[in-house]
Amino acid sequence: MPTVELGGEMFEVDEDGFIQDPTRWNEKIATALAQRENVPELTENHWKLIHFLREYYLEFNIAPMVRRLCKATGFSLKEIYELFPNGPAKGACKVAGLPKPTGCV
Repeated sequence: MPTVELGGEMFEVDEDGFIQDPTRWNEKIATALAQRENVPELTENHWKLIHFLREYYLEFNIAPMVRRLCKATGFSLKEIYELFPNGPAKGACKVAGLPKPTGCV
């Protein structure tokens, strides 16, 4: 498995760049992952989405479906794509340190 440097630490990632150990995630790592996803700055709205994704994952061991994500955060799907151009799965979940979702999020 490839490794990348994020926030001064080495991480194993899959072929799509998702970190393999979500327990090592922190906000510094999120910032480094965001830059790799062409999100140069994480705003309050980014963090709201990221923290919801992490809390949901830690409780249910799966990423939320898009409908649940939109309802819980108040963001439309269009707004999520504005925050994370690669979308809720390949962008937001990656920055939140979640494993690659197996289906739609």
